[in-house]
Amino acid sequence: MTIRVRYGRAVREPTERSSVRASILAIAIAITIGACACGPAAAQALKTIRLPAEQTAGGKPLMQALKERHTSRDFRRDPLPPQVLSNLLWAACGINRPASGGRTAPSAHDTQEIGIYVVMADGAYLYDAKANALHLVRVGDLRAWTGLQSFAREAPVSLVYVADFAKFTRDSEPDKVFYSAADTGHISENVYLYGASEGLAVMVRAYIDKPALAKVLGLKPNQHVILAQSVGYPK
Repeated sequence: MTIRVRYGRAVREPTERSSVRASILAIAIAITIGACACGPAAAQALKTIRLPAEQTAGGKPLMQALKERHTSRDFRRDPLPPQVLSNLLWAACGINRPASGGRTAPSAHDTQEIGIYVVMADGAYLYDAKANALHLVRVGDLRAWTGLQSFAREAPVSLVYVADFAKFTRDSEPDKVFYSAADTGHISENVYLYGASEGLAVMVRAYIDKPALAKVLGLKPNQHVILAQSVGYPK
């Protein structure tokens, strides 16, 4: 028997059932990765989306955005326009001081260890703040892998925050976990405030099968999924 803790209660589950579930999950991941790496998709492996320059003027006053900040779980399927996506990512963790490379969100020791994976209907991309671009990581609709709730597959954009622990060269493992969680919190709140300013629906979550998502995104052992955040237009 296998014992799992769910909502504070220990639940016994047959080992055979666990093995079957693990096998099914492994097959699903293999199929997904295979579909993303073969045929026409392989030709798009180096695809880059150049985002329009961020618009830093306009929007609601900060105090009003704070007043209207909230979580929403109902999303329309309409994609975000390129300009809105560019503004969103810049607000999240873009460069606001080009001379030094400083970001809109702080990070411990200025390690800038959090990578933002932008998962949309056509694929998963890695945000490049310096180039203001999205670099294709996987082709195909992987949104369902970014969360266990049904709305994760409906929202047009899911941001996946991934910490690269290798960038922490002088910190203990507990500190790496703490710093990356705190830094992700800064970024996700920036997204909430931008969403409130622009009338977007936003939902941050940790209810993720992180090992499965890491495999689908092709993450390295030193890379760790911290949180995901869905963004779109409210229903």
